[in-house]
Amino acid sequence: MAEPRTARKGAAGKPREGTARTAAGTGPGRGRGPSAVPPEHAPEPRPAAVPSEHTPEPRPAAVPPGHVPEPRPPAAAGPEPGAGPSDDVPSAPARLLLFGTGALSVAFLPYWLNWLRIAHPDTEVRVAVTRSAERFVSRPALTAILGREVLLDAWPGTTADAATPPVDHVELAQWPDAVAVHPAGLNFIGRFAQGLADTPVLMALQCTRAVIGIAPALPPGAEANPAYRAHLQTLSRYDNVLIAPPHPGRSASTGRDDASVAAPLSTLWDLITTHHPRPHPLKDPAHAGAA
Repeated sequence: MAEPRTARKGAAGKPREGTARTAAGTGPGRGRGPSAVPPEHAPEPRPAAVPSEHTPEPRPAAVPPGHVPEPRPPAAAGPEPGAGPSDDVPSAPARLLLFGTGALSVAFLPYWLNWLRIAHPDTEVRVAVTRSAERFVSRPALTAILGREVLLDAWPGTTADAATPPVDHVELAQWPDAVAVHPAGLNFIGRFAQGLADTPVLMALQCTRAVIGIAPALPPGAEANPAYRAHLQTLSRYDNVLIAPPHPGRSASTGRDDASVAAPLSTLWDLITTHHPRPHPLKDPAHAGAA
């Protein structure tokens, strides 16, 4: 009976090679073979290589935020080579002569002077008034607002005021970039359209090349007058004269809205600015010697 047990021990002591390797591989921490990886921890399979013709385009390298170039504005179209400066560019006049005539609305001239000082502080303003305008507004008041002497449209020796400063009509024609006649009474429009030059300012306006803006202020019925309409046609042939049409308003005489009220000075300013060309340094010699 001892021999079978020995045979069995020997069989157990010398197990078959396949069985030992299998046991060694499945034992915890034992054996020389690699450990089995659980299914849930298995590495994901790598995607198959993309054919060369389907290779995605490479993305541009990221630029640091501090080095992102700002977009450049489109280049402005400059003048053609050899072209000189343009003299047709509208601009605000640097020097304005404001001329008030004898219409009743000249009484608002102090208001418009304040408006010019606030709205257009860079424009140098000189003021002249007619003798009939002094019935509705005083030169001392205008002088106080303007800060300089207000001119009277009269030749020396023709007024009772001996202290009236003389007006140099040549200098007055050359000095302004623009003239605003506001308000322009019916008498002024007739005299100016007929070419009269019997006062210093009228003489200057007949000779100046500055833009002249006129804001008519008319009594009831004057707009339909054939003479007035003929004067407008005459002035339309002046290449430097602009007319701001009046609008219906209340007449101080009738109390009805049958008068033709002067356009606001702000409207006349816009008209002058739109049509006022920037002076050309070579084509405007009058500014060379103007004071």
